[in-house]
Amino acid sequence: MTHSLTMTMVFVALLAQTHHCFSKITNGGYLYPQFYDQSCPQAANIVRTIVAQAVAQDPRMAASLLRLHFHDCFVKGCDASILLDSGGTRNVISEKGSIPNSNSVRGFEVIDEIKAALEVACPQTVSCADILALAARDSTVLSGGPSWEVPVGRRDSFGASLHGSNHNIPAPNSTFQTILTKFKIQGLDLVDLVALSGSHTIGNARCTSFKQRLYGNTGNEHTDKLFAAQLRTNCPQSGGDQNLFFLDNVTPMKFDNGYYKNLMDSKGVLSSDQILFKENQESMQIVRQYAANQDMFFEQFAKSMIKMGNISPLTGFRGHIRKNCRIVDG
Repeated sequence: MTHSLTMTMVFVALLAQTHHCFSKITNGGYLYPQFYDQSCPQAANIVRTIVAQAVAQDPRMAASLLRLHFHDCFVKGCDASILLDSGGTRNVISEKGSIPNSNSVRGFEVIDEIKAALEVACPQTVSCADILALAARDSTVLSGGPSWEVPVGRRDSFGASLHGSNHNIPAPNSTFQTILTKFKIQGLDLVDLVALSGSHTIGNARCTSFKQRLYGNTGNEHTDKLFAAQLRTNCPQSGGDQNLFFLDNVTPMKFDNGYYKNLMDSKGVLSSDQILFKENQESMQIVRQYAANQDMFFEQFAKSMIKMGNISPLTGFRGHIRKNCRIVDG
């Protein structure tokens, strides 16, 4: 009894000391960076090593893994629902076929490799949802961006939401207010919107995602004319939908504040990017600040990534730990 009481007191003391690292979840439970310290202390290193190998082979993979985490969290919370394939005993309808994800999201094989390695080291311990969160951080760091302690302890969902994927993820041609509303529904604000959009300092966009800006009547007046002409050369009015373009044409593989400088020069590729420096005075001011001060951007990006990672995770006894990230009963 005395031993039990002592251990409880020690835990309470540790909780008080590390409270600043904890992320309180409204549905009960905590996410915290030390979650796997006892059950799988090598987890973070395993994730980091495999992500580093993947990015070394394909630098574009950094942006892809970062995007996977974003597209996961905006649908049913950060629960790895985006990783599920269709079918199985629960008749899952995969989010991979949604409009934002089809022929677009990638990196699933990297997640599979990480999960397989973790299952060897620590069977049924580390969730696929936490792998996505850790991989997003590591991808940012490997590209030259900021680092942060990732709160972990998420569990994996039993299902997916194709409807949620089609409706919750902001589209590249959405209005500013629509995008902001979709962020606010997730508990994120305008600062988070502008900071997280900065992830477009790396990665690519498909021609189909911005073609209407080049040939339609809306948006083109806010794009640098020479830049628009350059985009048209490989994004024809008919065809070429899957052709890829750097989101940051100046430093495409470097995670920096160049994205914001591009917006100020009217060289944002997506309408949803350029709109941040067009309609709203507050967002325009934040863009100016980040363009002038990379440290400020990095600091806020890290905070906003942690905040996004806290969207409705499954904790405690909710959800489960998948053995295979693609299937519920694996």
